[in-house]
Amino acid sequence: MFLNYIKDFSTKKMVKNTLSNAKPAAESQPLKTIGILFDETYFHEKQALIEQLKTQGILEKDISILVFKNKIKTNEVLDYPVFSHRDFSWTATIKKPIVNEFIARNFDLLINYYDVEKAPLLLVSHLSKAKFKVGFSSIDKRLNHFMIDTTAENYKVFSDELFKYLRILNKI
Repeated sequence: MFLNYIKDFSTKKMVKNTLSNAKPAAESQPLKTIGILFDETYFHEKQALIEQLKTQGILEKDISILVFKNKIKTNEVLDYPVFSHRDFSWTATIKKPIVNEFIARNFDLLINYYDVEKAPLLLVSHLSKAKFKVGFSSIDKRLNHFMIDTTAENYKVFSDELFKYLRILNKI
């Protein structure tokens, strides 16, 4: 437990120090691919949020999901890619290939769907090659290009606000 705290602290420090090198999004191309980074600790309505995105015209095949869980049980059967604290080293390097593949994809939009700062989530969000990142306003302002002021439980409000502003920005 204490060792995880130290690992989280060092990872957060590394992410926050490198956030000053973040580049603003300049392109206003239409969205085709979307990546969603969930924290399953506080939000269990993944499928409902995906349905909200599909009602806005996003195809399910263009949506990629990565879920963070605090603890993954050994016999647990999951229908989506999952990662945890164990998949990160002390030097903030990622050991799990699924996470590295998610980071390397050039998403048009990355939805950081978590409202509590956790080191693994911050690291994946920061390292992502996504062109435009959206998240909650309770997270470090330098991590996302666009922030929505609501909580993770209000996925309908989040979805409505997201698409309202994406239309204004000519992204959809």
